[in-house]
Amino acid sequence: MSGKPVCIADFEEYAKNFLPKYVYDYYRSGADDQETLADNVAAFSRWKLYPRVLRDVSVMDLSTSVLGQRVTMPVCVAATAMQRMAHPHGETATARACQAMGTGMMLSSWATSSIEEVAEAAPAGLHWLQLYVYKDRQVTESLVRRAERAGYRGIFVTVDTPYLGRRLADVRNKFQLPPHLRLKNFSSSELAFSAGKDFGENSGLAVYVAEAIDATVNWEDINWLRGLTSLPIVLKGILRADDAKEAVKIGVNGILVSNHGARQLDGVPATIDVLPEIVEAVEGKVEVFLDGGVRKGTDVLKALALGAKAVFIGRPILWGLAYQGEEGAKEVLQMLKEEFRLAMALTGCWRVEEIGRTLIRRHQVLFSKI
Repeated sequence: MSGKPVCIADFEEYAKNFLPKYVYDYYRSGADDQETLADNVAAFSRWKLYPRVLRDVSVMDLSTSVLGQRVTMPVCVAATAMQRMAHPHGETATARACQAMGTGMMLSSWATSSIEEVAEAAPAGLHWLQLYVYKDRQVTESLVRRAERAGYRGIFVTVDTPYLGRRLADVRNKFQLPPHLRLKNFSSSELAFSAGKDFGENSGLAVYVAEAIDATVNWEDINWLRGLTSLPIVLKGILRADDAKEAVKIGVNGILVSNHGARQLDGVPATIDVLPEIVEAVEGKVEVFLDGGVRKGTDVLKALALGAKAVFIGRPILWGLAYQGEEGAKEVLQMLKEEFRLAMALTGCWRVEEIGRTLIRRHQVLFSKI
């Protein structure tokens, strides 16, 4: 890359050349053959926009709400772990960028900055906590209580990770945190994933998950969480309509259509392709969000046209952090905001509420007989 980044791919190119290989590999890689990783991005091209014309778009409003909180645009930041590997300020830089841009940030439980540090870094920011259910339920409950005290506005429960997906790059690199970092939300060295432990020939994180995260987690545990906190609860990692209906029945506040950035089970569908059936299944009873593969403003518009309330971006923020810390993360958000504004204008929408299903169709590839 020469000069200033002009698209998300430019930020990634910089990060690839700047970050240590094992760090870039950890952030970028998907599970196994990475088919879903590629399809998450490619799938957006299968959906075509059908713009309306002769609409007054001289004044525009990109704002919306997420779980009752106003945001300046329907682009929020997803939970990505261990952000201080990308930049020394890590999650606190991301929080300040989100606060400056008027959008929300989901903090990973596996952050290298604590729940409290992020809240202090951006006291006027909108924060949510991503949560794993630990074998030790007191650990899980403590994370929720700390988020409540720190002013977080919701809990996003990851439901697709009873074990860690097989990420070949991490196995080859025998991935673990560099010695100067730890998972700051935990006091014990075992839960903090701190350096010094021998993980053998495997990815250290895969061993960590097998030892710490509860593989017995089920719908009753969501009921338990529901009774634990009055904060909105969103289930992150749903890809099936029947699971979406069960989530509605159990009383959650939202669903994040996600395949974990294609990092868990390879061969699952791209999130944009299953979004319509999830939206249909919940019948408007809860908010539906999407992550996975969002790289352009038109991607944001397509997700909203198919029924998403907002999208969450992960890797692009990491590339922004690697590029220039807080300012780099802010540049990524500003770039997507301006691309989304242009996409709205060129499809004849002056506000988010005008984005609807009539703007988009699934592209049918026709094969001629030979």
